[in-house]
Amino acid sequence: MSKKISSPRQENWDQRLGFLMHDVSRLRRKVFDDVMKPVGITRSQWWVMAHLSRHDGMSQSDLADVLELGRAALGGLVDRLEATELVRRESTPADRRTKLVFLTDKGRGMIDTMRGQSDRMSEVILAGLDNDDRLRLTEMLTTVKRNLLEYKNE
Repeated sequence: MSKKISSPRQENWDQRLGFLMHDVSRLRRKVFDDVMKPVGITRSQWWVMAHLSRHDGMSQSDLADVLELGRAALGGLVDRLEATELVRRESTPADRRTKLVFLTDKGRGMIDTMRGQSDRMSEVILAGLDNDDRLRLTEMLTTVKRNLLEYKNE
């Protein structure tokens, strides 16, 4: 009777996959921060602005929920973005306490700049992957994300 011997590669693939995913994510964030530093935008500010570019005029409260940020943390980000005239807040007619957050013209211009920088960065980090590879990678990561969300919500 032969005993099946598994290699350390097989035994630790899931652990190494976790480290690899973490390292890729960490390095991407670091490179993104370096690319955006000359523009004067932090990753957190970019995240808020990018979301507003798709859902402009959200209430500050809903924006905090969608981005999974505390209301105080989001308030600080919006304060800094408002101080640089990239966003503006408006009260709603129905409830003056509710603040809606909008991109300004300057903010929309910054979105265009940031998208250009992000697109260039993506081309560099995806070098060597053809379009089919990129689509498969996106599909696989989407599946992993969906599985993680399902696992989280069990």
